Amino acid sequence: QVQLVESGGGLVQAGGSLRLSCAASGRAFSSYTMAWFRQAPGKERDLVAAIRWNGGSTVYADSVKGRFTISRDNAKNTVYLQMNSLKPEDTAVYYCAANRSPVVAVPEYYSYWGQGTQVTVSS
Repeated sequence: QVQLVESGGGLVQAGGSLRLSCAASGRAFSSYTMAWFRQAPGKERDLVAAIRWNGGSTVYADSVKGRFTISRDNAKNTVYLQMNSLKPEDTAVYYCAANRSPVVAVPEYYSYWGQGTQVTVSS
């Protein structure tokens, strides 16, 4: 069992930055692929970024490449999402998720989810 708690969301102006954190409790955090998804009102939950268990491989949505960076600290059981050059279209609830499957882009493959944190980018 893994429990995930996100933090760091908030209101920011376009062009600004935020850093999201996801603290995990439970065993074997370092064995999970960790990811950030986001969901805007009326839209599906989409992958933002994912990072393999050892941090050696990352995946990003095209819309955030070059602006967002995912990282993890297995010693602290924490995964981060540094978001720079934020745009109004980045506004959504951001969710942290954990997965032991090789499939990273499909939400249904993730076993554990956090409660979400709101990110609002004003123009």
